[in-house]
Amino acid sequence: MNTNANDLVQKLWNLCSLLREDGVTYHQYVAELAFVLFLKMAKETKREKQLPEGYRWDDLARREGMDQLRFYRELLLHLGTHGSSRVQDIYANASTSLRHPKNLNALVKALDALDWYGVDRENLGDLYEGLLEKNATEVKSGAGQYFTPRPLVDAIVSVLKPQPGETVQDPAAGTGGFLIAADRYVRAQTDNYFDLADPKRQEFQRKKAFYGVELVPETRRLALMNMALHGLEGELFLGDTLSPVGRDLPRADIIITNPPFGTKKGGGKPERDDFTFLTSNKQFAFLEHVYRGLKPGGRAAIVVPDNVLFEENVGQEIRADLMDKCDLHTVLRLPTGIFYAQGVKTNVLFFTRGKTDKGNTKDVWFYDMRTNAPTYGKRTPFLREHFADFENAFGDDAFGKSRRKDQGAEGRFRKFARKEIKTRGDNLDVLWLKDGGQGNSDDLPAPDVIVAEIRGQLQSALAELDALSILLDTKELRA
Repeated sequence: MNTNANDLVQKLWNLCSLLREDGVTYHQYVAELAFVLFLKMAKETKREKQLPEGYRWDDLARREGMDQLRFYRELLLHLGTHGSSRVQDIYANASTSLRHPKNLNALVKALDALDWYGVDRENLGDLYEGLLEKNATEVKSGAGQYFTPRPLVDAIVSVLKPQPGETVQDPAAGTGGFLIAADRYVRAQTDNYFDLADPKRQEFQRKKAFYGVELVPETRRLALMNMALHGLEGELFLGDTLSPVGRDLPRADIIITNPPFGTKKGGGKPERDDFTFLTSNKQFAFLEHVYRGLKPGGRAAIVVPDNVLFEENVGQEIRADLMDKCDLHTVLRLPTGIFYAQGVKTNVLFFTRGKTDKGNTKDVWFYDMRTNAPTYGKRTPFLREHFADFENAFGDDAFGKSRRKDQGAEGRFRKFARKEIKTRGDNLDVLWLKDGGQGNSDDLPAPDVIVAEIRGQLQSALAELDALSILLDTKELRA
């Protein structure tokens, strides 16, 4: 976004102060602002046809006092059952946290007073995404678990290179960042789809190429609005990917996702009859969904915490199955401090589904962005440019088949044979660089983030103990 757009995002974010008297939290504020902002942006982008007459921006803005608040409540209910299908999805079961008419009136007038004309109409959707990012940076909001840093999203999409005609799935869509970035990438390659002369191909790209699932209703609402403001009409299902909802998704050419970490509530296992490995560990379950959900030759990138690389028992079995069924060609070790609400250390696994189910991984390339790298945070922002060396090492082939150069023991990019990894017990936690202890103490995670990291590690350990306990009980019954 340009400077004016960034200024507008900050001004929109500052409007939150208007709602504090009503006890609205940051997360509630983004949803509340979204309801009003969508009406305003529909007017600014000349897309009001999707809204029923009498329930548009001007109908709200011309009212004042209690009449305006009553109408606003009526509007939220009406839009949940009228207008385009996307509008109805966005406003389904919508309600307001506002109790004082003066706060709604101040919010509406503040939005009307902003300089919308200094922003490119095609980039208005990015303003909303900027608000989502602001929300994610607020530790108290807890929203970071739904928002993947955009530099990481764009880097992953850039190396996977989605093409026209391919389907792209995100089974843990959050606020829709991966789907929007993939759509933007294809639009850039096709002159906003105008190069696709066939109207059917254009229709496919707009409505069927990009789809996903989100578990949390309010987060899905944010994602739907984000997608709508970016002109993306793909399906976003409400449900649990680790249930039959995920099993019934069509297989995809590309799956890109940053699934939730931790264990299923109550230690329950996925309700999937197509899974071979049942575990309450959500990141392993999502990993199995991803490699099973790819078409033969399909490619994927999934963000996972460090424990996925080394956990034993079912973790080792899933890694072995992954490397059999897919070519796990690249592991990107991410730097610390890039996730707002997660203190865990993370990686990205890049792989391609094989035409057969055995022996697809021959070598695994590891790129270490973490060792001897800064701890990113407010003083050291994480930017798109930090991925330049990785993208250059990855190469131009989206399937990881381009000619690559092993940088040796002193470099960040190295190749390890599948046989060597097998001798390590299929442990992918491969380290070779010596940590010089460089880092910025000013950007150490906040205490609550450190606690979250420790809690996540303990949850993983408890899940493994539960699984072992069940296994032992089963053996005793059989005996």
